[in-house]
Amino acid sequence: MRCSEQIITGVEINKLSTGAFSRNMADLDNLEYFIKFPSPNFNYNQNGEHDFVFVVNEEKIPVILLFGWAGCQDKYLAKYSQIYEEKGLITLRYTAPIKCLFLRRYQMISIGEKLVKLLHELNFDTHPIIVHCFSNGGAFLYQNFSLALEKAPKQLPIKGVIFDSAPGRRRVLSLFRAISAIIGGNTFYNFSVSLIMTMFLSMIWLYEVISNTIYPRPTFQSNPLENLKNEKNKWPQCFIYSKNDNLIPHKDIEYFANYRRNLGVDVTSVCYEKSLHVKHLAENRNSYVKTVYNFINKCLNGNN
Repeated sequence: MRCSEQIITGVEINKLSTGAFSRNMADLDNLEYFIKFPSPNFNYNQNGEHDFVFVVNEEKIPVILLFGWAGCQDKYLAKYSQIYEEKGLITLRYTAPIKCLFLRRYQMISIGEKLVKLLHELNFDTHPIIVHCFSNGGAFLYQNFSLALEKAPKQLPIKGVIFDSAPGRRRVLSLFRAISAIIGGNTFYNFSVSLIMTMFLSMIWLYEVISNTIYPRPTFQSNPLENLKNEKNKWPQCFIYSKNDNLIPHKDIEYFANYRRNLGVDVTSVCYEKSLHVKHLAENRNSYVKTVYNFINKCLNGNN
C-alpha cells in the first residue's frame, strides 16, 4: 500500500474527550476507527485508475470520512476507502455499534460529538472534509455528526456528503431484512430471531415517536430521512442508489434528494438498475468510481 495505517481505539479517543464534548461518554464502549495517511513520497500527479488526478494542497490534503452501514465489517468498508487512498487522500473509517444504532440510540449523540472532537484533535479543521455514508446506519451516524457540528465551538470545513443506498423511510419490513442480513444465513433460526428482534425494535421506534411528541428533544433525532431533509447545512450532496434495492426503495432516496434540491442544495444523483443494497461499487465499479471522483473534484473546487 502507498498509505500508512493507524488503528486507534476508544481508549485513546477518551483522552481527547474533554469540555463540551465529554458528557454521557463514560457508558460507551471503546470506539475503534481506522485512519490512513498517504505516504510522504506520494505522487499526486501520477495517473492511476480512470486517469483521474486531484489537484490538492499537500499541506491540507482532503479527508474522507466513511460511515459504515449497520453491522458493516471494516474489511468491506476498506474496499471503499481504497478508491480514495489510491488518489492520495486521507481516509477515516468508522461504523457505529449495532447496539447504538438499534437499542441505545441516544448514545449516537455522544458518538457524533466524539467524532467532531477527534477531527479537531487530529488538526483536520484546516483540511477539506467530505463524508461518505452508507445505508440508514451511516446516515443516522452522519445525522448525529451534523448535529454535533452545529454545537461545536469551532466549525469544520465540510465540503460535501455522499449517500450510498440512503436515506430511507423507517419500515418494519426493511428493518426485518436488515436484521436478517446482519445475522446471516437463511435458516428457520435466522427467521425466528429476526422476527422477534424486529417486533421488539418496532416497539422502541413507536415509543421514541410518542415520547418525542409529548416531550420534544431537539438533540435526539432518530429518523434520518425526516430529520436530515431539513438539515441546516447546505453543502453539496451526492446520492448513489438502485431500483433493485430491497432494503431502501429508490423512491425514498429520490424524494429526499428532490426535497434537498428544492432547498437550494447542489444535488448529484446516480441510479442503477440492478445493483443490490450497498453493492453499487462491486457491481458498477467504473461508473461508481467516476461518480465519486467527479463529485469530490466539484466539492474541492467549489465555493461552499
